[in-house]
Amino acid sequence: MAPGLPAADGGGLNRLILERLLSIHERISLTEEEALITGYFPDLTKAEMHTLAVIGPYEKRAMGETAAALNITTGTLTVAVDRLVKKAYVVRERAENDRRIVLLSLTRRGRVACRLLWRFHHLLVADIVADYTEEEKAMLLGMLVRVDDSLAARYARYSGQDALEV
Repeated sequence: MAPGLPAADGGGLNRLILERLLSIHERISLTEEEALITGYFPDLTKAEMHTLAVIGPYEKRAMGETAAALNITTGTLTVAVDRLVKKAYVVRERAENDRRIVLLSLTRRGRVACRLLWRFHHLLVADIVADYTEEEKAMLLGMLVRVDDSLAARYARYSGQDALEV
């Protein structure tokens, strides 16, 4: 048994794992909100910040591609993009070769927000694993990959889609 864990049967351990996963998700979300949105970008929601990250700071991205990456409809994305355009984080334009395609890109302000989000995530991971050995980091990564693969397979079953590629 791992140090610091109470003795429990398989179901009890499963409950503890679930509680810890939910706690980790909530803490990351709250920390992200406090560090970035409340501090640097109070006019952005978490969903808007993640939309900026998916659009990315470098190349133009099609609306359909962005909606698929966010796992939302293009209609839902349109509403979000309308707000981000008004807030001067995103530019929307038509593709030159096919006017039906709407391309999204970040403004300078949007690129700054996107880079800050990435930097926050990198610093968060660095802080979490600061005291881990390389072996512990590799072990953690292996377990996280297995968890992610399991969740992707479950999502694919529920949604009727093939397994998601990340």
